[in-house]
Amino acid sequence: MKHKLIILATLLLTLATPAYTQTHSFKIGEGEFLLDGKPFQVISGEMHFARIPRECWRDRLHMAKAMGLNTVATYVFWNYHETEKGKYNFKDNADVAEFCRLAQQEGLWVIIRPSPYACAEWEFGGYPWWLLREKDLKVRSQDPKFMEMSKKYFAALSKQIAPQQITHGGPVIMLQIENEYGSYDKDKVYLGKYRDMYREAGIDVDLYTCDGPSQMPAGYLPGVLPAVNGLDNVKEVKELINKYNNNHGPYFIAEWYPAWFDSWGSKHQVVPYQDFIHTYDSVLSAGLSINIYMAHGGTTRWFWNGANMSRKEPYMPQTSSYDYDAPIDEAGNATPKFMAMREVIMKHLPKEVVLPPVPEKKKTIAIKAFSLPLSSSLFDNLPAPVAVSNPLSFENYGQGYGYMLYRTNVKGPAKGLLKISQMRDFALVYLDGKRIAVLDRRLKQDSLELDVPEEGARLDILLENNGRINYGYYLNDNKQGITEKVTFMGKDVKFWKMYGFPMKDIRNLKFTSGKPANGPVYRKGMFIVNDVGDTYVDLRNWGKGHVWINGRSIGKYWNIGPQQTLYVPAQWLKKGENEIVIVEQLKTGQEEIQFLDHPVLDQLNQ
Repeated sequence: MKHKLIILATLLLTLATPAYTQTHSFKIGEGEFLLDGKPFQVISGEMHFARIPRECWRDRLHMAKAMGLNTVATYVFWNYHETEKGKYNFKDNADVAEFCRLAQQEGLWVIIRPSPYACAEWEFGGYPWWLLREKDLKVRSQDPKFMEMSKKYFAALSKQIAPQQITHGGPVIMLQIENEYGSYDKDKVYLGKYRDMYREAGIDVDLYTCDGPSQMPAGYLPGVLPAVNGLDNVKEVKELINKYNNNHGPYFIAEWYPAWFDSWGSKHQVVPYQDFIHTYDSVLSAGLSINIYMAHGGTTRWFWNGANMSRKEPYMPQTSSYDYDAPIDEAGNATPKFMAMREVIMKHLPKEVVLPPVPEKKKTIAIKAFSLPLSSSLFDNLPAPVAVSNPLSFENYGQGYGYMLYRTNVKGPAKGLLKISQMRDFALVYLDGKRIAVLDRRLKQDSLELDVPEEGARLDILLENNGRINYGYYLNDNKQGITEKVTFMGKDVKFWKMYGFPMKDIRNLKFTSGKPANGPVYRKGMFIVNDVGDTYVDLRNWGKGHVWINGRSIGKYWNIGPQQTLYVPAQWLKKGENEIVIVEQLKTGQEEIQFLDHPVLDQLNQ
């Protein structure tokens, strides 16, 4: 009997073992991709594991499979894995290998986009802040120091992703070299060094580059598959790729945009599926491979959001919500766009392929307004100061993200212009503890009229990193805080004390039940959840700040919109008592908060 039970257990284990243990091959053929030697059309969708709670990875991957996708593409952000120089993290939400394993278990192939530069509306385009501490270092160049650091990082990353390649029994079928490099420069030697770096680190699957149509001459690398971004006319895609790939495919649209991202202070981006669904059908009908950017956007939590800025356009930081009007919404639910795209994909799948049923919409809950009885002034939680003659940037101080308080004393009586040269990015200015100005880099604000009384006054300037630029010309001009100097009446202001608030840990804050003093305030409260579900923190009556639930960053908020709520996954709540902490910079008198059962992503308050 015991022998039979062992046989039965072995049989059940064998049946439960997914088919992904089989050996497969993937190659770039003469005119098409080849999976196990047969033509294969990549029907892919982008989702970034860093923007999805680890507890939700399998769910989001299952949604991709239910949509009809056979592949998912994901960026790997350097700064997410090496937050401090030489200290690597591939655990918890940074476990890229586990994300690949889960994708494989869901029957999906994976395209990794690991290049040190990502863009992706992500802080500094994925580069670590500490690169900016290196004197004269230039990112995205052949700078020897930069290339050495890139190589060290990729050596660490490859230990995670090399075993996940299809050549080693995993799901990873391709890797991307750099990202839209043709929009930045045209150095083929630089691109070739990254190709060689990948190979030396054990990457043996095929590689590709991706660029917009006009950028491809500068961005493609001979001998590597050129893919195109943002082009969906079948004839034009083929002609373009033929031009740079010896007159044959495969034809891969590496980023195709059925929607767009949001920036603070700008209109919420929505693209109805009726505007593009016929084009999507035509691309698949022609046999082209395509990657939807984004299939599921997720959320950019903590201080990971990037910003755009060009010589013609002002600084524009991106919102915490990366919903992207994607077919799978921020909470992982199917949208009408999802259903329309699934219907099109089903037309082009082999007859024997049966898609999983579409999961029902996830349960949501609302929580009535409750009080936040505990408070704490940011000015009452000052760390030990660093005394400097001239103010330092975040980077030169040794801090990457969060807030920095610059404090000095100014003599009086005096009245004139106070100017913060190259202020980055959002400042609150106080005189003797009273707020006298709000300065916003978006609006090119960097100065104010200052009236100092006869006895002199204490000057406080609180700077927030609102997101380093992630794309374009200013990539190497990305320091935060007071990056040059402060002048008053034309003279340099000296002798500062600097207090850093990196916002990594909020557990040691000192809370009281009394009314807080002037200045930014932390609010804390407890709320009861009887029935757990997804929910949304309603911040329409608040100003600007950051929210934590049960110690986890939920994201930034700003009442200018368009985003007015923050998504809270059910997995981060617990039955019974839960904790919320909010740091509020502008409307410090708010004492109540509520949760909605739906998001508000489209309300501007200019």
